[in-house]
Amino acid sequence: MAEAKKKDDEDIKMHDPGVDAAEDEPLVEGETDVAEDLGDIIEQLTNERDEMRDRFMRALADAENARKRGDRDRREAEQYGGAKLSRDLLPVFDNLKRALETATDEQREVSGALIEGVELTMKELISVFRKHGIEPVTPEVGEKFDPQLHQAMFEAPVPGTRAGEIIQVMADGFVLHDRLLRPAQVGVSSMPAQT
Repeated sequence: MAEAKKKDDEDIKMHDPGVDAAEDEPLVEGETDVAEDLGDIIEQLTNERDEMRDRFMRALADAENARKRGDRDRREAEQYGGAKLSRDLLPVFDNLKRALETATDEQREVSGALIEGVELTMKELISVFRKHGIEPVTPEVGEKFDPQLHQAMFEAPVPGTRAGEIIQVMADGFVLHDRLLRPAQVGVSSMPAQT
């Protein structure tokens, strides 16, 4: 009977991993495999975490860039959104200015109220332009030609001037905030340098 009990205990040890597990060789090899598997799993999870963190940071940066771009586009739309309409109104300004410049003293006496109405309309148009950030560029004869603000319509050698000086102004230019809507149209001296 003692032998049967001893045989049963040995059978239990072979089939029950909890009994004297330290003595069982295959179980020790299994533990090593489990430790390696856990190390692989931890390494894989760490890599996934790092990849997700990188994706998250990139998505966050993209969202911030999109917000900044949207803010910049909104500001530009507020400031420069009316540029096309403004350009379309510039010929109206030119026509009113020409009408006032061509009116003679005789015409002013006969049609004073009409000329005054045109002058008031011109002042109102300039006031509306300024309200929306549109400023005239009005060069004077004798100023230096600036290609950033002026457009040379012709060149002519005019005695008493230097090359690059404005000799005639045909049309005023305009800027919208800090952008050029239309350059001032001018004639420029091409007098050769005196030696």
